[in-house]
Amino acid sequence: MKNFKDSCYRLSGWLSGICILAITLLLLAQILGRLFGFIVPSAEDFAGFALAASTFFGLAYTFNEGGHIRVTLVIQRLSIGSRKVQEAIILTLALALTAFIAYASCYMVYESYIYEEVSYGYIPVPLWIPQLPVAIGALALVLAVLDAWVGSLRGKTPNYMKHEDELSFEE
Repeated sequence: MKNFKDSCYRLSGWLSGICILAITLLLLAQILGRLFGFIVPSAEDFAGFALAASTFFGLAYTFNEGGHIRVTLVIQRLSIGSRKVQEAIILTLALALTAFIAYASCYMVYESYIYEEVSYGYIPVPLWIPQLPVAIGALALVLAVLDAWVGSLRGKTPNYMKHEDELSFEE
């Protein structure tokens, strides 16, 4: 199961990187198009869709790797017992919040599909298509937070804390 979760986080990170590459290629095509006198239709729209996808795909990987911003100045001063209690409380709140975000994202995709909403750009795109990576990324983040929460309740140190501690000892 650990390999599956790690593969999901890694895949999520790779998909985020691919979306950033897509943004780069779209902007490059748009620049070259202006130089040679042609346009790339809806390039801004597709770049925006890729930006949203890269942001949400990157959340689970970044969380697992300890890349999210935390107030370690206070956290690292707590005793081990207090820190574990604090982490369990924070992860409980994070799990509730990320589950709500994932639910709302999935419901947004569902509504866009049911009501056949399309983008307003030059190329009309059914909105559920660019919204789907947002929902998938939010679900991956729920998996990552749930994984850390269950590990915390079992007394294990979550992955993000291991990476955080490694970074603090390097200084």
